[in-house]
Amino acid sequence: MMKPDSVYLIAEVAQAHDGSLGMAHSFIDALADTGVHAIKFQTHIAHAESSEFEQFRIDFSRQDATRYDYWKRMEFSLEQWRGLRQHCDDVGLEFMSSPFSIAAVELLEAIGVKRYKVGSGEVTNHLLLDRIAQTGKPVILSSGMSSLAELELAVELLQSYHVPLSILQCTTAYPTQPEQWGLNQVHELHKKFGVPVGFSDHSGDIYAGLAAVALGASILEFHVVFDKKMFGPDATASLTLGQIKKLVKGVAHITQALQHPVWKVDDTPFKELKVMFGKSLAVNKQMAKGAEITKADLESKKPAGRGIPAADYKQVIGRRLVNDKPAYAFLTESDLQ
Repeated sequence: MMKPDSVYLIAEVAQAHDGSLGMAHSFIDALADTGVHAIKFQTHIAHAESSEFEQFRIDFSRQDATRYDYWKRMEFSLEQWRGLRQHCDDVGLEFMSSPFSIAAVELLEAIGVKRYKVGSGEVTNHLLLDRIAQTGKPVILSSGMSSLAELELAVELLQSYHVPLSILQCTTAYPTQPEQWGLNQVHELHKKFGVPVGFSDHSGDIYAGLAAVALGASILEFHVVFDKKMFGPDATASLTLGQIKKLVKGVAHITQALQHPVWKVDDTPFKELKVMFGKSLAVNKQMAKGAEITKADLESKKPAGRGIPAADYKQVIGRRLVNDKPAYAFLTESDLQ
């Protein structure tokens, strides 16, 4: 599968593995031949990030009594995370995982991640941002549920550490409706912050991502599931493997097109076609010598070059024929006074 060379594609498993290590590894194998560049998980350490007071975002779980219990079930050990990282290396995918606590950052540092993706819920968590920035590694910052003012403060903090920074336009709604995509922000965020801007998609289809890339997004992130009927909070807002392959192909074509702009100046490549599809003037009825040509007498016929060009019809009107012309015969300068 061809990988787009100017748009970085991140397939986010998040919690679609539902706490199953085997399922997490299955996602890595399945995504290896789709053409994405990276696979992203989320690193949750329940006792460090959650409490008994945290509410479910949506009521989706019949097996977890509390949100804390859910996060606990999503945990993997350090060695298990190392195994997932190694599996990604083996199949040529970058391993990524979003941390939601300082403890999660320390775990990810222990397994040697290359960069950090920060979820939009952490934009105001300056303690976490500060620890991530201390690593000196590139940061991809999602803007989903943050205000512009909050985003400005987060960017200021991260840039004070001089870490390479990218921002993702994102809307925290699952699935996101077209009127919520905020595609205008791809340009607006780039203009304001002067950093690479991407798009984090929760629409559940490929259209938003393709549009974002056409508008200049250099990173594209999307959730992945094996089937939209799978258990989990993000299933309906995710892409299936088949959709991802279509998306990758579409992104590759769009980036290729953007790298080869077409200018409407030189038409020489179409010289022969313009003769074939071009039109020459003809009379649309039998006309006698001396008849005055009106617009109602004219037709245009293929090919070009057989008579007066159809574009010049105004120069013919009011002139008289110097000989008889049969119906639908081409009209040349030698036919006119």
